[in-house]
Amino acid sequence: MKIIVIGPRGKMGKLITQTAAARDDMELVAGVAPKGRDYIGADLGTTAMVGREIGVPVVDDLKSVIDRCDVIIDFSTKEMAMEVLDLAIAHKKALVCGTTGFSDVEMQRFQDAAKNIPMLYAANTSKLVNIMNKLLELVVRTAGQDLDIEILEMHDQWKKDAPSGTSKEMGEIMAEALGNELKDLAVYGREGASPRVPGSIGYHSLRAGNIPSSHTVYFGGMGERLEITHHSYNWECFARGACDCAAFLDGKAPGFYTIKDVLNL
Repeated sequence: MKIIVIGPRGKMGKLITQTAAARDDMELVAGVAPKGRDYIGADLGTTAMVGREIGVPVVDDLKSVIDRCDVIIDFSTKEMAMEVLDLAIAHKKALVCGTTGFSDVEMQRFQDAAKNIPMLYAANTSKLVNIMNKLLELVVRTAGQDLDIEILEMHDQWKKDAPSGTSKEMGEIMAEALGNELKDLAVYGREGASPRVPGSIGYHSLRAGNIPSSHTVYFGGMGERLEITHHSYNWECFARGACDCAAFLDGKAPGFYTIKDVLNL
C-alpha cells in the first residue's frame, strides 16, 4: 500500500517514516511538511533519517501528491490536521490521525468524515496502552462505585495539550463504565482547601525533560490501592502502531475506526 506521511521531520512523523520504510507491505510516496521548511524538496529518506535515500520527495503541498497514496498518516499539529482532513475527504483517501488537542467540534469533523472515507482516529497507537484501557474498564465495571480514581500523566516539556489525549481517553472509558460522561466527573488539579469530590476522576499533568509518555491510574479503596501504569521508553511503539493502523485501513469501506478495531479489543 502507498503511504504519505505528514510532518516527516517531527518527533512522530520521523519514526513513522522510518518504520514504514522498513515494512515490505508499505511504499512511501511522499512526505508533506509545513511551508517554509528548509528541507522541502529533499529526499524523504534523508529528511526522516531513514539511513538511505528512498527516491521520493518532501513537499509542502499535500494536494499535489495526495492522489499517489492509499493512506495518509498524520501525527502533526491540530491546525495542519484540519487541512489534511479536508483534502482526504475531497480526494477520498483513507486517513490515520494521531494528533491530539482537538475540541469537541473538531472531533466531530473526524466523525463526519467517516461517512465518506475510512477514518481511523487514535489518541494513542501503543498496543499495551490499549490493553491497559481494557483493564481500566474491567476494574471500573467491577468495583468502580467503591473506588476513588486519580490519573497522573507525564510527558516531555514540549507537549502542548494537557491533560494528554491518552489520559482523556482513559477517563472517557472509565466515565462510561460508571454510566456518566467525563465532562461531568473530571477535576483538573487541586489547590488550597480542595476536598475530593466523591465519584470524580482527578487529573494531574507533569511536563519535564524528554519524558516520552507515562500514564498511571490510581484506584483508591479503604485500606488498599490498585495502580495500573504504562511507561513508554521512546516513541517507537507509537510509530509501529500507527503503521499497523494504516495497514488495517487498506481496502476498508468508509467508516470511523479505532485502535480497538485494529487490535480486536
